Amino acid sequence: MNTRNTLSAMNEDSLMHPPEFVIKPRSHTVWEKQCVRLHCTVTGWPDPRVVWYKNNVTIDPLASPGKYKLESKYSVHSLEINRCDFDDTAQYRVSAMNSKGELSAFASIVVKRFKGEVDEYLPAPRQGPVSEYGINFKTHIVDKFGVSFGKEGMLLSPSKWHHMHWSGDRATLTLTHLNKEDEGLYTLRVTTKSGYETYSSYVFVRDADAELEGAPGAPLDVRCLDANKDYIIVTWKQPAVDGGNSILGYFVDRCEIGTNHWIQCNDTPVKFARFPVTGLVEGRSYTFRVRAVNKSGMSRPSRVSEPVAAMDPADRARMRGTSAPWTGQIIVTEEEPAEGIVPGRPLELQVTEATKNYVVLSWKPPGEKGLEGVMYYVEKCVLGTDSWQRVNTEIPVKSPRFALFDLAEGKSYSFRVRCCNSAGVGEPSEATEATTVGDKLDIPSAPGKVVPTRNTDTSVVVSWEASKDAKELVGYYIEGSIVGSSVWEPCNNKPVNASRVRAVNAAGLSQFSQESEPVEVKAAIASPAPPYGITVLECVRDAMVLGWKQPNFVGGADIIGYFVDYREVIDGVPGNWHEANIRAVSDRAYRVSDLKENKKYQFQVRAANIAGVGIPSLPSDTFLCEEWTIAVPGPPHDLQIREVRSDSLVLLWKPPIYQGRDPVNGFYIDIKEAEAPEEAWRGVNTKATEKLYYKIKNLKEGETYLFRVRAQNKAGVGKTSDVTEPVPAVTKPGTKEIVVDVNDDGIVSLNFECCDMTPDSKFLWSKSYEEITESSRMTLETKGNKSKAVFSALGEEDIGLYSCFVTHTDGASASYNLSAEELQRLLVISHDHKFPIIPLKSELAVEMQEKGRVRFWLQAEKMSANGKVDYVFNDNLLSQGEKYKMNFDKNTGVIEMFMDSLTPADEGTFTFQLQDGKATNQSSLVLIGDVFKELQKDSEFQRKEWFRKQGPHFIEYLSYEVTPECCVVLKCKVGNMKKETSALWYKDGREIKADEHLGFSEGVLKLEIAQISKKDSGVYKVILKDDRGTDTSTLNLTDQGFKDLMNEVFSYIANSSTPLKITSTEHGIRLYTFVSYYNDLLQVTWHYKDSAIAFSDRIKSGVVGEQLWLQITEPTEKDMGKYAIEFNDGKGGLRRTVELSGQAFDDAFAEFQRLKAAAVAERNRARVAGGLPDVVTIQEGKALNLTCNISGDPLPEVTWLKNDKEITSNDHCILKFASGKFASFTITAVDTVDSGKYSILVKNKYGTESADFTVSVFIPDEAGGKKK
Repeated sequence: MNTRNTLSAMNEDSLMHPPEFVIKPRSHTVWEKQCVRLHCTVTGWPDPRVVWYKNNVTIDPLASPGKYKLESKYSVHSLEINRCDFDDTAQYRVSAMNSKGELSAFASIVVKRFKGEVDEYLPAPRQGPVSEYGINFKTHIVDKFGVSFGKEGMLLSPSKWHHMHWSGDRATLTLTHLNKEDEGLYTLRVTTKSGYETYSSYVFVRDADAELEGAPGAPLDVRCLDANKDYIIVTWKQPAVDGGNSILGYFVDRCEIGTNHWIQCNDTPVKFARFPVTGLVEGRSYTFRVRAVNKSGMSRPSRVSEPVAAMDPADRARMRGTSAPWTGQIIVTEEEPAEGIVPGRPLELQVTEATKNYVVLSWKPPGEKGLEGVMYYVEKCVLGTDSWQRVNTEIPVKSPRFALFDLAEGKSYSFRVRCCNSAGVGEPSEATEATTVGDKLDIPSAPGKVVPTRNTDTSVVVSWEASKDAKELVGYYIEGSIVGSSVWEPCNNKPVNASRVRAVNAAGLSQFSQESEPVEVKAAIASPAPPYGITVLECVRDAMVLGWKQPNFVGGADIIGYFVDYREVIDGVPGNWHEANIRAVSDRAYRVSDLKENKKYQFQVRAANIAGVGIPSLPSDTFLCEEWTIAVPGPPHDLQIREVRSDSLVLLWKPPIYQGRDPVNGFYIDIKEAEAPEEAWRGVNTKATEKLYYKIKNLKEGETYLFRVRAQNKAGVGKTSDVTEPVPAVTKPGTKEIVVDVNDDGIVSLNFECCDMTPDSKFLWSKSYEEITESSRMTLETKGNKSKAVFSALGEEDIGLYSCFVTHTDGASASYNLSAEELQRLLVISHDHKFPIIPLKSELAVEMQEKGRVRFWLQAEKMSANGKVDYVFNDNLLSQGEKYKMNFDKNTGVIEMFMDSLTPADEGTFTFQLQDGKATNQSSLVLIGDVFKELQKDSEFQRKEWFRKQGPHFIEYLSYEVTPECCVVLKCKVGNMKKETSALWYKDGREIKADEHLGFSEGVLKLEIAQISKKDSGVYKVILKDDRGTDTSTLNLTDQGFKDLMNEVFSYIANSSTPLKITSTEHGIRLYTFVSYYNDLLQVTWHYKDSAIAFSDRIKSGVVGEQLWLQITEPTEKDMGKYAIEFNDGKGGLRRTVELSGQAFDDAFAEFQRLKAAAVAERNRARVAGGLPDVVTIQEGKALNLTCNISGDPLPEVTWLKNDKEITSNDHCILKFASGKFASFTITAVDTVDSGKYSILVKNKYGTESADFTVSVFIPDEAGGKKK
């Protein structure tokens, strides 16, 4: 929001100063008919009044309309001289004056006439209206030019906050880290040898969202003042946003350069926007920041200050100075410190600042020079006492500044200072006058009356009366609020020196001013810009008809007319201007009469609105006044573009004033791309149109086009019209079309909405692009940004093309073609709306509810609060009562009627009749015959069910389920149970005693049958019983019921079976599958080639555990084929198949042969069947006889071994093998030499086997029966 401060009065203070020219006007030398502009920038307070003079005569723009233009904006003032001539060569003076003084600046203008050819590098004289009206100019800059950026009259320099870049035709200012300090008016100044141009933009910086809700905004403009060795004063400005709660104070943080560690300088918040920071280390540099706090929390930190060094100001000044050149001499400019001298008294001690939080003292060092390292002690004394108390008892201060904290508010103190060094402490200074602790600077009073004034479409100018008696005023904060809203938002985050206004100084923010009167944000009205494009539409001997184009800038108000001037041109020299019309003409065409035949004339046109008459257009070309005698028509005029879309637009025009020899009978439209050459013009229509409008289609989206129109008569095609402005084929965002609507009364209307209206915009409705003003067939209504054209009685007379155009917009328009087919469609819709039917979501239906209650219901799509329903049975109106209960929910449209039970008398037709305004509908339900009887029976059943459920009852009756483990579980779900309720199980009338198979959990009774068999067949019953009643559930598991159960068990078994597999045995090939559980009642069928297998001794089936198998003994190739096992579950059964053929058969058969051979070898190999002991202990001289069984086919060979050496039969050791079965080992009389390890080895072609035994012979005579 732009702001302008117009103070009616201001007290004399430090802000007031006389005018000063920051930038003075420069002298210019220009060519004749060029324009020149003088600029200057003036500062001063109050704002200076600026007056321009020509040769010491005041310049009055009204005295020479169109010649001079004065402009003042943001302290920049300019004088523009249009179309310079020799009379403009003069000395020009600009004078600036306010209450503090007056100052003038001078510049000269020399106007030269160029003789000869124009240098192609010189800028051409400016043509067309001035740039303030939006015309673009192309200028070739010959000399070099400079670019600079400024902010509010101050030149900006590159810094870490401002980056500036300029190359070629682009200048950029980048704000690297946007803060509220960056808010303000920025100006770009381009300077050349011939002058300069400035371009300004106001930057408003929105405050960042607080980290805590309700916290204030960050302080701004943190600065460091009065820096000394260990002391700095930090100042800042209060934020505009306090978060809705008063700011309690501020915390100051410091950070030493080179670190990132921030240290809080004050323990308690300070309310004053200024704070002395002490305890700094001399020679180090610091940056500072400030945070505001209210009861909701802490604000974000401010932008950090510029770095500042803690050092003596004199040292800082010496460091800033430039060093002198080396001369070869050393000059001592200061005395050597004198040792052992006690310093004298400090000088000029005074209180420079006093608040309730602190008091600041300042003084000058003692006058003696050369003293060694002087430091200071500060002492205080309460008024009325003689007791002086040292404040800094531990460490003396180095700076001649000191801040005292923790003083009692309201008390008065005197202060004095002593110097000290290594030689001792000096005498005290003179004491200060008594100073009372408290704020000396008052918060400013609220500003006075606030007056907002219209400025632009997005801004207003706000002025107010200054705060009275305000001291050290920093500026003002402005707030704005939309009418009807209680939310006030800041308009500036940086105080302005110039809604709701608050004044601000170091002590704080004032109360708000009174609220201003509401102001509508709307551009201020100005006189319109000049028209342009003056052409001749018709010419006779003493008159010409002129046409022109509407100004691009109308000044914010409708143009109410035009004024035409003319002048005669004789030998190229124009004469004086004469008025052609005294009263304004509304059309953009006018007949100028009383001209002289064969004379040449120039014309200019001025537009007028309620703000006044604008400056005239540039003089037209020179036209010869002679009668047109051509046979073809003159040019059409006043071309207008409407309804621009990405692929089409509508072109309107007015017929030529000059008809030619015969009346005009048609028009041709030409088109070309804007950048295309003249040869690119082409016709849009091959057949002439008689209408004064034409819709041009098939445009290329984004392309820019030009259009012109030609009229024809019998003699031929006439002159072309002026070319339109370039038109891009683009559908603008927010473009709306005309929408046809039929209301509830059947009234048809055309509706158009515009999203970018201005307060001055108007809707203009047309039929065939002729404005509708008064019509008995149509009424026009406009409200806000919407307008409608309402048909009185839609009929064939209304067929046509309707359009709507919105003035003061960027061409917002649309059209709607009401054809004969569209008319018939709308008439049908209108009839339906006049005689409406209430739509139904569902027709009348009946449903059964708890306790046998019958509900009749339907649902309407939509009914108003005035809707009503009649309930009818057999043509008799029903009413609310004991038998019938009615309900109508108008929010959902559900209509209900309830009956507790049905009797034979209720057989008949039920009807619901609906009415809502003039809309009606009805729905009927016929309940007679079997339909009624079935409904009545169901009602009685539901009623009994309800009574059953009052006691313990079955929610789900007894049923069974089969688990994946093929376990059968009988279960039922019960409800309304209590502690005393008993649940008894029965089978075939005999109670089943409770055991581990019975269970009750989560309202479900269960009986588990682990391995079901025929003995489990029977009738099962569960009885629930307590004092409220009894309920019974029965499950018949006999005959078909048991069969169905077993089929389900078989289904689980079948589904658990594994795929059929092939294996081989020594007897043949076996096919098998496993199941998770096998039941003896399971029926399976084996198939070979889809036929049931007839079992024999060679092909058998069986079950081993959970394995079901089919054995094929001694298989042959005839056994090859597809085998299957089929499980019978009483439904479709389940088959598992396997293909025993090809490689599968070959592998299985080979394995069978191998296993068979291995079995034969195992049966016939040589064996020692037994009979031999492991150890034989025998007495010497005794006989030993051992026998074992031998088997094998063929008969094995028998070999005996002693100690792994073969032995043969002799008289002492007799070896026999009798009958091919028995092998004997006999020693007639054992001797000790017979002791050892013996083995028998049997062998045939199938294998070898051995058996070992040990013989131990002992002599009885030896002690202890020593063995040998």
